[in-house]
Amino acid sequence: MGKRKNKNSLHSPDPKAKDSGAMRPRNKGNLEIRGVHISQEASWLSFNRRVLLQTLRPDFPLLERLRFLGIWASNTDEFFAARVSRAFLEERGSPGYLALMQEALSQAQEAGRLYREFLRELTGLGIYVLEPIQLTKAEQQYFGAYLAEEVAPRTDLIPPEAIADLSPRALYFAAGDGLMHHLIRLPDSLPRLLPIPGREGSYVRLGALIRMRSDLFVPTKSQLFEFRLIRLAQLERSRADWDELPEALEARLDGRVSHLELEEDFPQSWAETIRVALGLEPEEVFRLSLPLDLRFVSTVVERGPASARFSASKTLKAKGFLKDPWGYLERRDLVLYHPFEDYGQVEAFALAAAQDPKVEAIRATLYRIGQDNGIAEALIQAARAGKDVAVLLEGRARFDELANLEWSLRFQGAGVRVLPLPTRKVHAKALYVRRNGQSYVHLGTGNYNSLNGRFYTDLSLFTAEPRINQDVATFFEALEHDHVPRLAVLRTAEGIRDTLREAIEGEAHKKGEIILKCNHLTDPPLLAALEEALRKGARVHLIVRSTLTALWPEVKARSLVGRYLEHARIAAFKNKGKWRVWAGSADLMPRNLDRRYELFFPIQSHRAKSKVLELLQAQLCDDRNTFLLDPEGQEALWGGKHDGQKLP
Repeated sequence: MGKRKNKNSLHSPDPKAKDSGAMRPRNKGNLEIRGVHISQEASWLSFNRRVLLQTLRPDFPLLERLRFLGIWASNTDEFFAARVSRAFLEERGSPGYLALMQEALSQAQEAGRLYREFLRELTGLGIYVLEPIQLTKAEQQYFGAYLAEEVAPRTDLIPPEAIADLSPRALYFAAGDGLMHHLIRLPDSLPRLLPIPGREGSYVRLGALIRMRSDLFVPTKSQLFEFRLIRLAQLERSRADWDELPEALEARLDGRVSHLELEEDFPQSWAETIRVALGLEPEEVFRLSLPLDLRFVSTVVERGPASARFSASKTLKAKGFLKDPWGYLERRDLVLYHPFEDYGQVEAFALAAAQDPKVEAIRATLYRIGQDNGIAEALIQAARAGKDVAVLLEGRARFDELANLEWSLRFQGAGVRVLPLPTRKVHAKALYVRRNGQSYVHLGTGNYNSLNGRFYTDLSLFTAEPRINQDVATFFEALEHDHVPRLAVLRTAEGIRDTLREAIEGEAHKKGEIILKCNHLTDPPLLAALEEALRKGARVHLIVRSTLTALWPEVKARSLVGRYLEHARIAAFKNKGKWRVWAGSADLMPRNLDRRYELFFPIQSHRAKSKVLELLQAQLCDDRNTFLLDPEGQEALWGGKHDGQKLP
């Protein structure tokens, strides 16, 4: 397809930031670099537009394109629940904030248009989303009974006086005759799209059915109008330990409302009543075409024909590794690139440790591990076998707190020691095994989560290198006692920034070269170091999936968005031809470097380093999944021959 220019992307400069173009060369011979600083929220919305544009990919099957519409919808909810928090609390009413709302509204309107186009395309697959009026009399009678038996008992009838207490993400209906008399709450747990019995591939929207049978939900039959809202989701006590976490989660339900969606025909006087009661500004209220909340399209994606989805991808396994992981690692390090190299090998490594009678102790950091997790089950098995097993299970992983709270009970019941939560959130990914006096370690860039392991691109390092393993043991010991880890080879906390900044400064010359790959790059000291390196003639390559808050014409910045979610964090420095390569769990943001314990680790073996450099080069050459980012906007490179989302 070639290059596709995205004219609607948002690069809204932060009105409080100084234009780096005003800076002048400090020394004779330095280049004049003119960069543009962008707010973190604006940059993230630009990323979400890139996600929305995946619905237009000519090389993706229909249902995979539709999947991205659902991903966009989930991302948008996350934006208003979390990512907009700083701007909402500090900048409401400012030009930059108004630009954010306008861009979010523009995307939502575009998503509605795309949904209607998808409905037409889906008919080619024999998939139909019907209106209640298109149902037969028998089908209408069936769904009437379904509403009465399954839906009505789970809905709440709320007086308008309780508007300020409405919960987020639920679908609401306002009802009345002239005045708004009732609100109906449809819980988020109810399916939004229902299959029609006897019509394979046909569905009807639950919201439309409720509107058809309002008599089942309000005392007198009346017209219903849909709306929903999002609240800021933040724990009031970020230091909450396990015994305090349930109460902290309950308190999170009281976050301020940041966003309101109304259907286009919502009565104006009712809309104003709700807006004022929720404390919102007019620009924070979106009037959208039905249906609201497009997350439900995932139902169509999962139930649709396999021929309209990606075919299953083949994964590779390291020859000989799982047969004897201990002997293998005593001979060499192993680097894996998931999902192209099977993530199951990480879980198999943990299981081998659990089942090996010579293994004495296991330590692990766990963050977003989901409901089913092979590593967590292996740790339970190891503890029941009498091994010394301890986990740092992060109870403050946003939106995963409840699942991790459940896991903490399961661990404790099996004899796994759940370490107390330290002052800082722990985002590091480390698995430590001590066997017969020798230690073995897995370090990663991604979560110990089997679902992520199939759809996220991440690096794994397995090693028996004594200095690295000693650092990992020190890391766990320090966390257990809430001490700052003092590491020799690995880097954590502010040490990550210090090491990267020193390496960037080392490349600040005409033969210098820097490659940074991450999800987010927003850290001011690192951005300043990159700009100084640019002034002195260094080549800088940035592969940033989501948020990049400084753009320079001289920098080849790119974002890869494709079948897999880019998630690996890698830093490479030419070092006069002797490349130094680091990888780790941290994105390059003040949050990660100042308020979390992350782990960055060096890729030391020649074979592993060459492999990582090859995959970086493949992504720098990608012209199938890439968006080029510069101060003027973003430009899609699609339809080329170079796919950076595979093994080089």
